[in-house]
Amino acid sequence: MDSIFHEKQEGSLCAQHCLNSLLQGSYFSAVDLASIAQDLDDVEGAHMAEGGVDSVEYLRFQEQPSTNMDDSGFFSVQVISKALFVWELVSIPIGSSEAGIASVYPERECAFICNFREHWLTIRKLGNQWFNLNSLLTGPELISDTYLSMFLAQLQKEGYSIFVIRGSLPECEADQLLRLIPAVQTHPPKLLSDDAQSSNQKASTGVGVTQDDLQKALEASRGLTSGYKGDDELQAAIQLSLRGTENQVSEASEPVNQDELRRKREAFFNRQNPGPTQSSAASNQSTPSEVPSTSKEEEKRELSTAKERVESNTNNSAKTSTSPSCTVVAEQETGELLDSGMTESAMLEAAIKMSIESVEQKT
Repeated sequence: MDSIFHEKQEGSLCAQHCLNSLLQGSYFSAVDLASIAQDLDDVEGAHMAEGGVDSVEYLRFQEQPSTNMDDSGFFSVQVISKALFVWELVSIPIGSSEAGIASVYPERECAFICNFREHWLTIRKLGNQWFNLNSLLTGPELISDTYLSMFLAQLQKEGYSIFVIRGSLPECEADQLLRLIPAVQTHPPKLLSDDAQSSNQKASTGVGVTQDDLQKALEASRGLTSGYKGDDELQAAIQLSLRGTENQVSEASEPVNQDELRRKREAFFNRQNPGPTQSSAASNQSTPSEVPSTSKEEEKRELSTAKERVESNTNNSAKTSTSPSCTVVAEQETGELLDSGMTESAMLEAAIKMSIESVEQKT
């Protein structure tokens, strides 16, 4: 449809736009039509002067403004007819006998021009399709053959005078192209007034977008955000990190099994001094319901007992040893263990080490 010639409204030059759209080219200007209107005024003035230049009719005619044009750019139907005559075209009222069956079968004609008050518009066939070339529209409007008769009837109902164009219209590029490739129009053109109002709204907001454009942009943004893969990956990484932290906390917060530690300690002393330890173990087994105390005082008492047992073992080993310094070393090491504030497990390991050293010295 780009090949179709269509002039948009400028001032009140709708007659010029109507003719050029009909002929599919810039064949007439406002000056050309004004010249034709002036010629018609001269002819009418000459006719009125036949009754005398001093007659009342002639003087009144001279005082009145032109009926064929005005300062706004309006031109009369006589000017239009005179301009068409240059191209050997005639305009016939659709309801006249000369128009024949044009009102019944309008699709058989080649073009129509329509006038309402000071506005003119063209309806023309290009290729095998009809188009409304109204200069008040933003572009050509495609009209089907079925809708053509209803469209003309609607114009007549609104007060338009419709003229059938008879004669040979000049060849044009749009006519040739549309015979080969028919036009397809998905959205009809808007009125220039509506388009201008929309543009003013965009300018008043300071942003070249409408509410519809903004809504579409917001919906597209929501779709991209919801479908963004990075968000899912980030959430998964956070969950894994939290789980790892929970595992570390649970592992670090697990309490030391005091019973297991005490059993290991007693087993060690049983190996060093079987008699007293076995009786102690038996007493522990006889009262399984008693919960061992983990207070600091009890731990000190147990450490003192361990010291005594270690000293006893050290004294026994000293009797058979040729090096009396072992006893002094054992006492010093035991004292250091008690004074260092070591944990039970660390003391147990140190005591085991001391026992092994004493046994090695015996052998």
